[in-house]
Amino acid sequence: TQSPSKLSDPSVSTPPGVLGHQGWADLPDKLLHSIVPLLGSFLDLIAFASTCRSWRAAFSSYPSKSTFCTKLPPLLVRPNVRVQAPHLPSSNGRHKLRTCKVIDLANQNIALRCQIPHETFQRMRFAGSSYGQLICCRRGNCLIVDVFTGAEVSPPCLPFSGDCEEEFYFGGTLTAPLASPNCQLLVSTRSSLFDWPVGSDSWSEIKLSDARIDQIVEFNGQFIAMDYSQRIYVLKLAPQLGLQEITTKWWDGMTECPYLRPWLVVCGDMLLMVDHYVSLSFGAPVLYKPYRLDMSTRPAKWVEVKKLDNWALFVGGDVRSPPFSCLSPEKWGGMSNRLYYAHYSQPWSVHGFGDAADAVWDPSTDPDLVYKRNWYGQLQAFWVYPSMFYSDGQ
Repeated sequence: TQSPSKLSDPSVSTPPGVLGHQGWADLPDKLLHSIVPLLGSFLDLIAFASTCRSWRAAFSSYPSKSTFCTKLPPLLVRPNVRVQAPHLPSSNGRHKLRTCKVIDLANQNIALRCQIPHETFQRMRFAGSSYGQLICCRRGNCLIVDVFTGAEVSPPCLPFSGDCEEEFYFGGTLTAPLASPNCQLLVSTRSSLFDWPVGSDSWSEIKLSDARIDQIVEFNGQFIAMDYSQRIYVLKLAPQLGLQEITTKWWDGMTECPYLRPWLVVCGDMLLMVDHYVSLSFGAPVLYKPYRLDMSTRPAKWVEVKKLDNWALFVGGDVRSPPFSCLSPEKWGGMSNRLYYAHYSQPWSVHGFGDAADAVWDPSTDPDLVYKRNWYGQLQAFWVYPSMFYSDGQ
């Protein structure tokens, strides 16, 4: 089911000069493509793509839209904050829709919103988000829905061997944009990792006897998986689904992760593992430390990163919502060497890494919101880039 884009802003309309000059619609794609990388915000991109049909087509065919995923901050979707939008439909024909608040950190005074099916709140369980798609499951039935266009894909039922009512979903991710011919959906449960090639009629499965898979990221052309015990694997999709462990060590030769609930994030040419620990000082109550994986040694080694020069990280409250990184955040009013942590009640808090932790900490922040990253039954605030950013040249 396809519906119009719902990354809506009532203040964005067709530029006034365009309607009076028919020649604007006839500008060559090469010229229009030279304009796209100069656009500095989501609102600029929306306005460009909304100008006319030919400009929208030029944006769609722009070959490097994915670069915006590191140049601009991700959008923050707040499912628990409902907004009034009488001009938007209340249903997409299959599901009732909830209109949710969306925040662009680069333009916080502009009201944005998206529409998400009520079913994802009331009946289904959040499994993850990936390439601008929300992934939810219930009783083995999965639903992939575009956060901003509302387009839906329903895979075949998962082949559970036990009681599907007792299954819990620890992760859901796509291996490529949904329209890509090699896109696959990966869903992690307590005892299995399932793989569905999009468009096919069946799943493949790896039985996990030791530890479930909690996170999967793409790094340097490979898929890296982390299990509940923080062991790292290369995930092979072909010729058949398989996991190959990457032996790693920490300081003093430790082979086990010293932290409780770390998460992986790709930051430029680094694969980082980030976690927190409680501070007993009078400054920031929680400190975050990033470590990069040095694969030039055998075994590979986690090396502390003292400062994230020119980078900011974004993470949501649910373990299954993917973290993001953004280069040179000062360009849109953010700050480098910072972690933007989304919350359910207040929009977000900002944390510094290393020596910046105490200086950045805002003592007025509710201490109960410092760190509650967990597996939640209710959909939490999450960061996302629109799916249109991942369709390079399409």
